[in-house]
Amino acid sequence: MTDPGVTNRDPEAHSPGPFAPSEDERAASARARGLAAPYIAGGRDPQPDEGLREERFYGRLLILMVAIIVAAGFVLGIVANILATVGAE
Repeated sequence: MTDPGVTNRDPEAHSPGPFAPSEDERAASARARGLAAPYIAGGRDPQPDEGLREERFYGRLLILMVAIIVAAGFVLGIVANILATVGAE
């Protein structure tokens, strides 16, 4: 019987998919590019301040666009109601 917090790891569950390159192919590809070992993208951002500044800019732009779309819906609804009342007279 196993402990409730312990999980049994199946080595086959964490293997790459059938179309993923093998370790030998990845190592050969890395050596062809002049690397000592296969490269896995990711890691530390060399310029975190620039990335954060860009994220803040696009976040504000997103909020502004959502606010404009919502406000445009209200404005168009008011204009439609005014035109409906003027046309009914």
